[in-house]
Amino acid sequence: MCAATTVNRRIVLARRPQGPPVPEDFRLETHPVPSAGPGEALLRTRYLSLDPYMRGRMNEGPSYAPPVALDAVMTGQTVSVVEASSLPAFRAGELVVANVGWQDYGVSNGHDLVKIDPASAHPSYALGVLGMPGLTAYVGLLDIGQPRSGETVVVAAATGAVGSVVGQIAKIKGCRVVGVAGGARKCAYAREELGFDDCLDHHASELRQRLAAACPKGIDVYFENVGAAVLAAVVPLLNVGARIPLCGLIGWSNLEKLPAGVDRTYPLLLTVLRQRVKIQGFIILDHYNRMGAFQQDMRGWLREGRVKYREDVIAGLENAPRGLIGLLQGENFGKLIVRVAEV
Repeated sequence: MCAATTVNRRIVLARRPQGPPVPEDFRLETHPVPSAGPGEALLRTRYLSLDPYMRGRMNEGPSYAPPVALDAVMTGQTVSVVEASSLPAFRAGELVVANVGWQDYGVSNGHDLVKIDPASAHPSYALGVLGMPGLTAYVGLLDIGQPRSGETVVVAAATGAVGSVVGQIAKIKGCRVVGVAGGARKCAYAREELGFDDCLDHHASELRQRLAAACPKGIDVYFENVGAAVLAAVVPLLNVGARIPLCGLIGWSNLEKLPAGVDRTYPLLLTVLRQRVKIQGFIILDHYNRMGAFQQDMRGWLREGRVKYREDVIAGLENAPRGLIGLLQGENFGKLIVRVAEV
C-alpha cells in the first residue's frame, strides 16, 4: 500500500439489496486522505469488523439506527491507529476502537473512540470477544436469560462471535449447553473445543427431533439470533418460565416479504402464553454501561482458559463485500474480521 498516504479507499453502498446482498450492491472508490482539523484525529484502519447488523443498515426505512445512505461509506466498527491528532486524550500511534467504517482512513472528534491497551497481544479482540459481540453475549445471557445451574441453554449460530461466547458463559454458570451450527466441522468444534454438551447441524434433516433428543429436560433459555427453522424447532421444547433473549434474526435478514408456508405466529404465541415464556429483544447500544463488568469478567475467563475464541480473518479491504455476503450465508467460522492494513 505505497499510495496509502495519499489515497483513501472507500467501499460505499451503491444500491439497496433486493434479497441477499450481491457484489454489485457495493462500490470501491478512491479519494484523497482526509485531513483532521482542530479538535479531531485522523485514523487509519487496521482491522474492520463484519457483523450481521450491517445487512439491516443497508435497507431503507425506520430502525433502531439510521440506514446507510446511498453512495455513503458502509458502516462498521474498526481498530484504528491514530495517525495525527489535536485531541489531548489521543496521541499519534495509539490504537483505538473507532467507527471509521469500510475505508482506509477516517476522521473522529474523539467522542466515539476507546483506547486499546498497547500491551494487548490481540488488538482485534476489541471487535469481538472483548468488544460488542462479547458484550452482546454477556448481557443477553446473564441479564436477560438469567441462567441457573442445571438448566438447559440452547444457542443458534453456536460458533459465531456471539453464540460461541454465550455457550461458554453458560457452561461457566453450570448449565447444559446445546448449540446449533451449520456443518459437522463447526459442531465438532463447539463440542470438542468450546465444551458444549452437544451441537446440532441445522443443515441435516429432522432438526426438531434431534433437538428434542439433545434436550430431554426441555429448554430453559434460548439465545435467539437466527430465527427461521431453528426457532420452529425450539418452541415446542420451551419449559415453563423459559427466557428468550432476542438480539437478531439473521435467518430472515434477506426477506423481501413474509415467508411462504405455514404461519407459525399462533403456535409461538400460544406457547409463550401457556409456558409463561419471556421474550425480550435488546439492542446492545443500550447496555454499554455493562462494559466495565463484562471486560473484567471476560479478561479473567480468557486468562484462565475458560473462554476460547476464534477469528476468521480476511485480508484486504476490497474483500469486505465478499466477506459480508458469506457471513450472511453462514460461511464464516468464528468472528469475521477484515485485516485492512498490516502492522
